[in-house]
Amino acid sequence: MILLESNNYIIQTTLAEKLTKPSSLDLQFVDFDDVRFHLSTPERKTQLLLSMSIRCWDELVKYGVMDVLQREYGSRVRAQPEPEYNVSLEVDLEQFPTDAEEREALIKSISLLKRNALAAPFEAAFKTQKGLAGSGTGQGELLALHYRDEEAIYVQASSDRVTVHFSTIFREETDRIFGKVFLQEFVDARRLPTIQSAPQVLYTTNIPPLELRNVPNLAQSEDIGYVTFILFPRHFSNQTITDSTISHIQNFRDYLHYHIKCSKAYMHSRMRHRVSEFQKVLNRAKTEVATSERKTVRYVME
Repeated sequence: MILLESNNYIIQTTLAEKLTKPSSLDLQFVDFDDVRFHLSTPERKTQLLLSMSIRCWDELVKYGVMDVLQREYGSRVRAQPEPEYNVSLEVDLEQFPTDAEEREALIKSISLLKRNALAAPFEAAFKTQKGLAGSGTGQGELLALHYRDEEAIYVQASSDRVTVHFSTIFREETDRIFGKVFLQEFVDARRLPTIQSAPQVLYTTNIPPLELRNVPNLAQSEDIGYVTFILFPRHFSNQTITDSTISHIQNFRDYLHYHIKCSKAYMHSRMRHRVSEFQKVLNRAKTEVATSERKTVRYVME
């Protein structure tokens, strides 16, 4: 199984290319979770405008997304975003650092725009947990992030943990079966001595977790599954671990469904191969019908 990258590959490669050879640009593309990007050069070839539209922007604003983006990108955050987009970054290629490592780090940071925006509720929950840890009791606000049409992420801090709930939809019965197998592997793998410090994973179908029972208009059907991660303070004890935790947990839904599709594609390819082999066996089993040349006897009377 592979891990999906948190950064956007198109942004990363395009910036690297334009640093080498600046040119006019007008590129629109879509990332996971229907996040739309627009990368263009509205004024000059060396000044790029990167805009992003994300479904849950209003919720992110409540959780402090602008503070996170200002911290990460500073003056590059445009005061007025491009029309039909939620946030825009002004990237001046002439102001990029000359050092190769610093240049690559800046390109990587810009390509993490979506990841950094979605980090806001997680950082807010981690901060709340540290405040509650002193009292030993209490519970923070349930932070809801409706980042897809019928799916959401719920983050809630308490005195000793931060709980993250994913609601996800399995459109087909086979998807539910594959999903259950994958999630059971998460539970079983945690028993290994080397990864016992990993977050606890819980999985339920139809019935939402207790923490979500009072959420208004919460859909309940056989197609919906709920995955819960329990993050303890060791999972966000310092900035490096915090960044890694946020990056990995953000991609969980895409990671799960990506591997379900890959598994189905692999099984279909194996079935097609097996059918092809059976056809070869059947063809070899066919008996060849002996054919002989037929001659017509002609009698000629003189």
